[in-house]
Amino acid sequence: MRTNVLGKPLTCCCRKPMTGFYRDGYCRTGPGDVGLHTVCIEATAQFLHFSMMRGNDLITPAPEWDFPGLKPGDRWCLCVSRWAEALAAGVAPPVCLSATHESALEWVDLEDLRAHALDDPGPE
Repeated sequence: MRTNVLGKPLTCCCRKPMTGFYRDGYCRTGPGDVGLHTVCIEATAQFLHFSMMRGNDLITPAPEWDFPGLKPGDRWCLCVSRWAEALAAGVAPPVCLSATHESALEWVDLEDLRAHALDDPGPE
């Protein structure tokens, strides 16, 4: 079973645009996923500009990678290291906790993810 950072079943991040390392809508990882695409984000203009300045253009379509290009408001499975980098720079995009894979917690703290959460149900 795939589990999210809240210890519950992982939900779909987005299918329009189709996201995920496996292009199945889920932020899960496996062999070959060097970037660890485990954080479900909602793109902001500020974050997209930051990422482009860091050499990772998430705006321009790249059909050869089945990548449509993102615009503000799109959800996307982001590399956990890019999210951590954006957090340190003060431009971390909002996160969908229910669709963020538990393995992201190996690189970032749940408290930081919760501080940027779109869907934090709070403590149970």
